Amino acid sequence: MKKIFFGLLAFAVLSARAQTAGEIVQKYANAMGGLENFNKIKTIKMSGTVATQGMNLPITIQIINGKAMRSDVEVMGQSVTNAYKDGKGWKINPFAGAASATDATATELSDMKNQSFLANQLMDYKSRGSKVELEGQEDINGSKAYKIKLTDSDNKVTIYDIDPTTFLAVKVVGKRDIMGQETEIETYLTEPKEFGGVKFNTAITQKIGGQTFQEIHLDKFEVNVPIDEKIFDKQ
Repeated sequence: MKKIFFGLLAFAVLSARAQTAGEIVQKYANAMGGLENFNKIKTIKMSGTVATQGMNLPITIQIINGKAMRSDVEVMGQSVTNAYKDGKGWKINPFAGAASATDATATELSDMKNQSFLANQLMDYKSRGSKVELEGQEDINGSKAYKIKLTDSDNKVTIYDIDPTTFLAVKVVGKRDIMGQETEIETYLTEPKEFGGVKFNTAITQKIGGQTFQEIHLDKFEVNVPIDEKIFDKQ
């Protein structure tokens, strides 16, 4: 009888954890404007600057929601481009020996696909076959935040820190392919603003090993504007 009792107790505790994680994610989605409202947006064009290595570089990001994405960063008269459409991705980076378009790696392709959705993978975890777990709280810049672990369908793990008051994400930790190496990146999200009925973070700071390597400031958002699909095709 005791074994049955403790077995049921353990099951109840685990179920409560899963439910709590789900509730926090739902509150996060609501705080951002709601999953349904993100899915209603057809296209978006964002522009701003990237501060890196002492330079402020113009950046433009264009997205057809759930279908295609393209980012262009202007560097000394040349463009560093990443693009994705319907399962295919490519890149141009003259500063990494790729002056013409080359195919994205499998890891890059996965990242690009995620970026083509305006609702991120946490907000839309159920339909993407991911699972979420609450791993307690941790300190972020002197304040406590819920630590949500997301494991996607490829078993790739991303950690989201959610502010317990606003229920907005303040930090995201995950691994990305950088120059052929899998690197852990900390992304700090600030200055959320509303465009098209939903919120976007307009200031994004990214760190590797605790050191800032780039800061993105987005100052212009154009929602549901015409975007020529040809710009996403490999050039």
